[in-house]
Parts: sequence; structure tokens; C-alpha cells
Amino acid sequence: MKNEIAAVVFFFTRLVRKHDKLKKEAVERFAEKLTLILQEKYKNHWYPEKPSKGQAYRCIRVNKFQRVDPDVLKACENSCILYSDLGLPKELTLWVDPCEVCC
Repeated sequence: MKNEIAAVVFFFTRLVRKHDKLKKEAVERFAEKLTLILQEKYKNHWYPEKPSKGQAYRCIRVNKFQRVDPDVLKACENSCILYSDLGLPKELTLWVDPCEVCC
């Protein structure tokens, strides 16, 4: 689970750095908070023997119907940064499964 969450956080920090609106320290704080939030959320919803079990629960999604992902928003709030400063695309879906993270 740690490797998969690290991949998600790496992906997000790359997107945020590309937007170039936040200082390095703010991005690092956000990465730490997002890591902790996802670890806590996924700890009872991680099934290596059945990777697709709980898949919807572990999905991180932003689109025209759900403009803000609640876990990413919580990481922003805990990091004292604005969600809009992340510069995320209008449409984004990340599937976080045992041994696989895809966008």
C-alpha cells in the first residue's frame, strides 16, 4: 500500500509543481498530509488477494460532477493551502489498487 500511495502523491506533486503556484515547502506539506490521509483511509480497504475489491472507495476523482476530491481537499486544508492553487485538471481519475495505480 505504501508504494501505491507514494505513486499517487508523486503524481499529484508533479501536477502541482507544473502549475508553479505554490512554494516548495507548501507542496511538501501537502504531500505529507495527502500521504497520511490516504494511508488512514485505505488501511481497512486494501485487499492484495482481490485488488478490485474496494476499488471505487480508493478512486480519486475530479470531474464536472465532482469538482473537488474530498481527500485532496482535506490535505489542502491540513496544509493551509487553497485547493485551487493545486492547478489540477478539470477531469482526473486515479485508481489506486494493490500493485497498480492508473490515471
